[in-house]
Amino acid sequence: MKEELRFFEVTPKIILADTTAEIEIKPLAKYETFDSDTDIEVAYYPLEHFSTIGEYNYQEKYMVRAKDGFIKLTQHFIGEQEHIIKITDTATKKSYTFNFYSVRADLFNRIPYKGDLHMHSHHSDGKESPGFVTASCRKIGFDFMALTDHRKYYPSIECQETYKDIDLDILIARGEEVHPENNNVHIINFGGDFSVNEYMQDNKDEYYKEVKEIEKTIDLDDEHAKYECASSMWCFDKIREGGGLSIFCHPYWLIDSGYYISNSVIDFMYDNQPYDANEVIGGYHSFEFSSNTLQIARYYDERAKGKKVPIVGVSDAHGCEDKDLFGWFYTIVFAPSNEQPDIIKSIKDLYSVGVEFPAGETVRPVGPFRLVKYALFLIREVFPLHDELCYEEGQLMLKHISGDENAKVRLNSLKGQVSNLYNKLFSK
Repeated sequence: MKEELRFFEVTPKIILADTTAEIEIKPLAKYETFDSDTDIEVAYYPLEHFSTIGEYNYQEKYMVRAKDGFIKLTQHFIGEQEHIIKITDTATKKSYTFNFYSVRADLFNRIPYKGDLHMHSHHSDGKESPGFVTASCRKIGFDFMALTDHRKYYPSIECQETYKDIDLDILIARGEEVHPENNNVHIINFGGDFSVNEYMQDNKDEYYKEVKEIEKTIDLDDEHAKYECASSMWCFDKIREGGGLSIFCHPYWLIDSGYYISNSVIDFMYDNQPYDANEVIGGYHSFEFSSNTLQIARYYDERAKGKKVPIVGVSDAHGCEDKDLFGWFYTIVFAPSNEQPDIIKSIKDLYSVGVEFPAGETVRPVGPFRLVKYALFLIREVFPLHDELCYEEGQLMLKHISGDENAKVRLNSLKGQVSNLYNKLFSK
């Protein structure tokens, strides 16, 4: 965390575009207080310059005085972009740089939430219990999550049951990874209120009959590819029937024999978009990163054709403690609330980005340009503060599942602390 975030409370940091906000810069450490007898020089710079004559016309620098050890200043924020305010103590010559972001009304009325929609527990091929995975998600700063074990829905219910007596701020959604018979396509059911895997098993005749009807609408020469597409479409529809988000998984996952599904199926999925969201960022190990590169390139190709492509980023993690995949890949959703319907609708409405941030690597958000710009600011300037609060909650969740009777009381007392942070960071 950079010095300005660690030692100062700066509010607000996110402002409605083309409005004026009163900014407070308040030192959090005693030795950093500002002397009320000293002039403080203020310099303001928008990152995106607007000029008709090819020159950068900055706002003139000006002086302010601190009051009660902190600074108040008024600034007009032009357009949707990042801004810098640099203050310099004229006595000590010490300078600090603070960053702000102004957004248009549609984004200003949405909160950035982080989460993972594709993970596994020890009930399939993962390493830890559902309760442990859930706590680990909060510990690294996630606001929503779903456990999606292979062919199993009940582990996601176990996540909810583990914390049913605690009023948590993290959304714990139900989910599963759906694997239709004789179909190589992997599908995520995020938030559906029933198991599609179980429904297929309990209603095989209905499944095959309805898939046959769907096949008649598909114009492909490869009969098996036609079946895989029809089967997938049936699953996508069933997930939506249960109120869930249907996700087309890792289209360019490379296995020993090549990409795990045929090119005919991949092209059909991108051409027709029968799913609700595409995994533009998948959970790949470092030796598999080329798969994400292909998925990102394909996403931008489809966008260039004029298509609207809802996207997510996921870790597909099979363990939280091995420092591999978990937390490397995730989704930022800009939504009115952290309620499941708002998260799902916001993804469908193209208010999400997939994020790739492997350990030791540079962060790479993927999605619509304006959201990527905003996400880069949030990852640097806002989420470090957000994540510290979440870490505390995640630690207590782990203590709760270990039998600590005081953890529940302490967790309930922390309810709303992230919301309180955002209330401060967003201008009124």
